Amino acid sequence: MMQRPFRPEEYSLKETSPHLGGGAAGDKLTTTYDLVEQMQYLYVRVVKAKDLPSKDITGSCDPYVEVKLGNYKGTTRHFEKKTNPEWNQVFAFSKERIQSSVVEIIVKDKDFVKDDFIGRVCFDLNEVPKRVPPDSPLAPQWYRLEERNGHKVKGELMLAVWMGTQADEAFPEAWHSDAASIPGDGLASIRSKVYLTPKLWYLRVNIIEAQDLIPNDRTRFPEVYVKAMLGNQALRTRVSPSRTLNPMWNEDLMFVAAEPFEEHLILSVEDRIAPGKDDVLGRTIISLQHVPRRLDHKLLNSQWYNLEKHIIVDGEQKKETKFSSRIHLRICLEGGYHVLDESTHYSSDLRPTAKQLWKHSIGILELGILTAQGLLPMKTKDGRGTTDAYCVAKYGQKWVRTRTIIDSFTPKWNEQYTWEVYDPCTVITIGVFDNCHLNGGEKANGARDTRIGKVRIRLSTLETDRVYTHAYPLIVLTPAGVKKMGEVQLAVRFTCSSLLNMMHLYSQPLLPKMHYVHPLSVMQVDNLRRQATNIVSTRLSRAEPPLRKEIVEYMLDVDSHMWSMRKSKANFFRIMGVLSPLIAVAKWFDQICHWRNPLTTILIHVLFVILVLYPELILPTIFLYLFLIGVWYYRWRPRQPPHMDTRLSHAESAHPDELDEEFDTFPTSRPPDIVRMRYDRLRSVAGRIQTVVGDLATQGERLQSLLSWRDPRATALFVTFCFVAAIVLYVTPFRVVVFLAGLYTLRHPRFRHKMPSVPLNFFRRLPARTDSML
Repeated sequence: MMQRPFRPEEYSLKETSPHLGGGAAGDKLTTTYDLVEQMQYLYVRVVKAKDLPSKDITGSCDPYVEVKLGNYKGTTRHFEKKTNPEWNQVFAFSKERIQSSVVEIIVKDKDFVKDDFIGRVCFDLNEVPKRVPPDSPLAPQWYRLEERNGHKVKGELMLAVWMGTQADEAFPEAWHSDAASIPGDGLASIRSKVYLTPKLWYLRVNIIEAQDLIPNDRTRFPEVYVKAMLGNQALRTRVSPSRTLNPMWNEDLMFVAAEPFEEHLILSVEDRIAPGKDDVLGRTIISLQHVPRRLDHKLLNSQWYNLEKHIIVDGEQKKETKFSSRIHLRICLEGGYHVLDESTHYSSDLRPTAKQLWKHSIGILELGILTAQGLLPMKTKDGRGTTDAYCVAKYGQKWVRTRTIIDSFTPKWNEQYTWEVYDPCTVITIGVFDNCHLNGGEKANGARDTRIGKVRIRLSTLETDRVYTHAYPLIVLTPAGVKKMGEVQLAVRFTCSSLLNMMHLYSQPLLPKMHYVHPLSVMQVDNLRRQATNIVSTRLSRAEPPLRKEIVEYMLDVDSHMWSMRKSKANFFRIMGVLSPLIAVAKWFDQICHWRNPLTTILIHVLFVILVLYPELILPTIFLYLFLIGVWYYRWRPRQPPHMDTRLSHAESAHPDELDEEFDTFPTSRPPDIVRMRYDRLRSVAGRIQTVVGDLATQGERLQSLLSWRDPRATALFVTFCFVAAIVLYVTPFRVVVFLAGLYTLRHPRFRHKMPSVPLNFFRRLPARTDSML
């Protein structure tokens, strides 16, 4: 199958001109919901009924209400044997899809065969009042029920009917006509929701020592270590170097804990008897509710904890209390760190855990999630492709989820959300997903919500108080290659409350103070981030409706650390792109030195002589030059937010086997011959990287060997040269030295030789530690 040609314009960012806020002058919607297009809805609030007549033979009534508008029909829950029910449910019908001029509210009696008609209330849409938020809510009224022919019957229904917008406070919890096919118990899964990340703490457990341990085998010295468990996190210390009954460790173990603290810290002291065989000498359980919290690096008081030993008697575990072993610990919850649960490159929050250490916010971020265009069918329903799309946005501790638009390739959400901003050098992430849990889909096949695409926007790249309206391409990488899944239209505004405070932040460390005063190792940070993302995904998946694990992991880039040939190539070319200006300057200077353009070389000579005669002009000239470059490039400053770049990611040129390798499971699930081929390829790439790293190490070791006397003759020559150079430079004016060195560097090609220079020859002959490598 031929691959279709890559078209860069297909994956580009497009500026849009949506009709934000309704556009009416003085419209109150524009003050609170001005980053989305105004959408009109017909709202029907069904509050309660009274004095309903009995329809069953038994003289009872099982009432429910049916709200009907054209082909759309919504129903309340029904009550058994109740003539005065209370529902208090709201129904919302999109004005765009209204195909009738009358809305009917029908009260029916639930029956086994056919539901009985009790009565109805009808409203002409032309007479329904309009309500513009933030007006006061419309008060419901009692309406007499009537027959289909208009005659009044027994019973009354309390209703409120009005025309409003998506800014109405009834909108989030209303039943929507778009969800007419969803059963009542599934509506919660399609409504918009706001979630909060659980408050995360680093738990530091400093294991100091233990006393009076009694091993089962008293003929040997115990090899003791401590195993600590918190939920599904398990760490262990090294074996104590002191083989006594009072071992010492003084070792730190770090965990991630989330409020409310549901798990206990379990510490067990174990004796390694043989490989794979350990004997528990004692155990203690510590509740995190009573663990002290610290905000800085000052040491807290340590504490002794009693160790309990459990023995097996007749198949049952019993506590043994014949001895009193103890363990010495220093435990604290670290409030001065920021618990990293996101990729460090795309962090949306950099604040420490302890709220006392937070600084004032510097602005407001507003996001309008408007529409999506050209979405692809994500699943098959009734023999045709369909998509039930929703958006998730994450910034700081707040996650938002839009309502699910049922069966639409051009969904219109028009929902607006707001976040406080504490640092402009942060990123908001917006993901689009297909809801695969409607109509019992979750119970049927355990489906996972499908990724449609993701957008990241760094706040520092936005101008303040400007509304950005763009259509962002939704791009995913599949085993078959890069694929555009559609576009999502967003409106973004970053409002700064204090420009001075924001500019001051650029001089502050990115992370809280504790990360620099008492830093964590790279391996610790990676392990703790993995635990944090697992806790966040578990907690949010337990919300109602759940924000599912696959969604949270995709938004937090859980698999960003996995090996990928494509990413390796992309990062290599990124490095080359960074070094290209230096390479270009070096080539330009080489052309100057070889007099390729004599006029330019003469001008450089003049500039060089001026700077030598007036060295105080060197730094001002450099900074003036940088200033002029910055002003010159202002005309070409970026006017659009950054977006996913397929060419930068090398997604459009990735080989199919490289993509298959990237999407392979860990551990691998591929046949041995494919794994062998990939392993050989990886060895080839790693060999080239190894060679480059080795060459860099060699150059550094040659510099070290100048004075190490590893080569006594070379060091003697260098030391002699340094002594002579010191005398010459002492008696010769510095300007003369620089002047002569510059003229020598810029000398004409007729005075140059093609052979390497003496200093370069000398440097290449210096020894390195490669001779000692196996």
